[in-house]
Amino acid sequence: MESNAVLLESKSSPINLLNEMHQLRLLGHLCDVTVSVEYQGVRAEFVAHKAVLAATSKFFKEVFLNEKGMDGPRTNVLLNEVQVADFASFLEFVYTAKVEVEEDRVQRMLEIAEKLKCLDLSETCFQLKKQMLESVLLELQNFSDSQNSEEESTAQPSVLLESKAAAVADTDQADCPLDPPDSPADRPSNGMSPEMLATKSKEKM
Repeated sequence: MESNAVLLESKSSPINLLNEMHQLRLLGHLCDVTVSVEYQGVRAEFVAHKAVLAATSKFFKEVFLNEKGMDGPRTNVLLNEVQVADFASFLEFVYTAKVEVEEDRVQRMLEIAEKLKCLDLSETCFQLKKQMLESVLLELQNFSDSQNSEEESTAQPSVLLESKAAAVADTDQADCPLDPPDSPADRPSNGMSPEMLATKSKEKM
């Protein structure tokens, strides 16, 4: 009778593998490639493992797969126009899946990721730039909202004054009608009615 298959999966193994490879690189153990980086006269050399670089960078994968193996036990790769600090950060990222850089270096890390065809680093830089942009936009919106609220608070007293003035004007118009009933046109002269005036004029004639 066949038994059911079960899955044995370790959540910590990938992290442990990266950490161990990182330690081996820092100690210079089992390293089989030297990467020379030069930028504006500044030059530095980094030792690493071909398997790690090839697995994380299509650029290095193409270089290693196309090499003829005539350089001896350790392969040498020269990178021009790449800053030493940026390549050091790149190596730390591919060996640990994380690296801390200054905000103004994020664009440069994106450029080196594209140059070396490292998809994981490219996506990480894109996500970080997106978060930074959203943060800036949020700050601008909050600043704009605070400015608008201040303008509204300064405009409110003048609006109240205008409404009060309008109310006073309406009251004055109500107290002074256009055609008051006691106007001289409506009052008979000397307190006599029109009929009495007509009779007096006849008597005089």
